[in-house]
Amino acid sequence: MSQLMNQIIARAKANKQRIVLPESLEERTLTAADMALADDIADIILIGNPDEIMALGEKLNLSHLDKATIIDPATSDKTEEYAQLLFELRKSKGMTIEKAREQVLNPLYFGCLIIKSGDADGQISGALSTTGDTLRPALQIIKCAPGITCVSGAMLMITDKPEYGDNGILVIGDVAVTPMPDANQLAQIAVCTAQTAKSVAGIDPKVAMLSFSTKGSAKHEVVDKVVEATRLAKEMAPELAIDGELQADAALVASVGEKKCPGSPIAGHANVLVVPCLEVGNIGYKLVQRLGGADAIGPILQGIARPVNDLSRGCSVDDIYKMVAITACQAMDAR
Repeated sequence: MSQLMNQIIARAKANKQRIVLPESLEERTLTAADMALADDIADIILIGNPDEIMALGEKLNLSHLDKATIIDPATSDKTEEYAQLLFELRKSKGMTIEKAREQVLNPLYFGCLIIKSGDADGQISGALSTTGDTLRPALQIIKCAPGITCVSGAMLMITDKPEYGDNGILVIGDVAVTPMPDANQLAQIAVCTAQTAKSVAGIDPKVAMLSFSTKGSAKHEVVDKVVEATRLAKEMAPELAIDGELQADAALVASVGEKKCPGSPIAGHANVLVVPCLEVGNIGYKLVQRLGGADAIGPILQGIARPVNDLSRGCSVDDIYKMVAITACQAMDAR
């Protein structure tokens, strides 16, 4: 495991958060929960029937599930309270109390309601569920962070090139959610990705707003969007070290940055890369991962008031374990 991941796990252990795993009858998820409980990196809340969960744990030879909090929406004394909360939150959208009582039995909704009530700090799903199913209850119940209207996803990239980023560590956004952000959304993505770099990777963010142009070297409406997004991000977070528009080499390579953008505090020293659209982000990080041999951790969802993270349905036990620690670090910051 990388040094950065060990640091993230150590941070999670030092300030334990309450993390909900609603897909508790999914074997990889339950195994990762057992590992997290064994290593004491979080207080784990499992949603489901306790007898079924413990029976599966026995079948998988898991020995630490007795440390978890197991809540069954079908029998919990909180279920009606959460149904009333869901009704209040969604009645303007046509929610009835009957529908709320039905929906609260869905573990993904129940978990988000636990968080909204202050009884948990974050949630992870996606081993069984689609991204849409993971995000829908989060956006309906927990909602976006103040000043944020779009959710995005950041990827931690750990390379063996210490001359780039923060000793080889880079954070890239958006790689997962918003296909074609406008300038305002792109500014939000920049601010959120910088926050992820700080709260999860523990690095002092230096943000480059990427394009195919550096400081006016090319003219196009997509370049104009990046320039405007940079201006808006500076307004949103005046304390943030950010510059753009920059080409990737100008952002990462000191000699190129000095030549193309002399005097920029970011050019050649960026550790947070904000791409102009999802297509660029998703293709870019996968090329770096596959051709460059970088370790890619994520996507880490950002912009929600409390962390709710989405797994790939092809995820491994190790992926889920790591995401528990990452979500815990996000939760500390969100508080």
